[in-house]
Amino acid sequence: MFAINVESLSKRYSDDWVIKDLSFEIERGEIFALLGVNGAGKTTILECIEGLRSYETGHIAINGTIGVQLQSSTLPPHITVTEAITLFSKWRKSPPDIHDTASLDLSSFRNKQYASLSVGQKRKLHLALSLIGDPDILFLDEPTAGIDVEGRIALHREIRKLRDSGKTIVMASHDMAEVESLCDRIAILREGHFAFMGAANDLTTELQQDKKIFIKANVDLHQLPCLHCRYIANFQDYQVFQTSHLSDALLELLDRAQKAHSLVLDVRIEHASLEQRFIDVSRDTH
Repeated sequence: MFAINVESLSKRYSDDWVIKDLSFEIERGEIFALLGVNGAGKTTILECIEGLRSYETGHIAINGTIGVQLQSSTLPPHITVTEAITLFSKWRKSPPDIHDTASLDLSSFRNKQYASLSVGQKRKLHLALSLIGDPDILFLDEPTAGIDVEGRIALHREIRKLRDSGKTIVMASHDMAEVESLCDRIAILREGHFAFMGAANDLTTELQQDKKIFIKANVDLHQLPCLHCRYIANFQDYQVFQTSHLSDALLELLDRAQKAHSLVLDVRIEHASLEQRFIDVSRDTH
């Protein structure tokens, strides 16, 4: 059953249409990421779903309660962490307990004022506030921006625990490693439409170009035309070939080496990164 259903959503600013007739569903219990270059409309979509922004046309259905961590938000400078949690708990009619978010390590700065918190501490607090009331659906806009490596790992662990407990998590992020590590599905926006939607692994396999075969052999293997690959260059004693048909190209190169009585010392396969695929799809450079 769906957690969020969006039908024919359109939004414009003045005469510029940021989102055009967009329809999609987010399933219960999945981590779903909205990706796109700056200005693609990620935050606009999230804010329309969250009820923070109006839209021209479309229908949005939400199946459950929501918690929101905005991309950019602030609190009164002199409020302490404990006071903020107490205040938000009263709004959400939920008992305040800073220990409920112990994995976010708020206790170490619970008595500090908001103005004195680091960027990472503020992001942790904002996430903790979004969890008050035990929402069914969690919106996280750049959840780990400004957080150090150790803090990011802890937050990722918390996000996975939330997903495993049955919560639906909708993210917007520029961190491709984070997206690849956490998300069940991703959607890439381009010019108001989805240019891709599916698992991160599907993105790196759906677009077939740019697989590279690095092969180290004691003879040149690129003297004859290759039916399933093309020679690129030599790199640190490796001959490098590019292919969109990995298994056929690899078999062809190994067969060529065997017929030449060449000793194959090493073979390495390199796939295009998710980050490169994202650039290709979001900018239509592929």
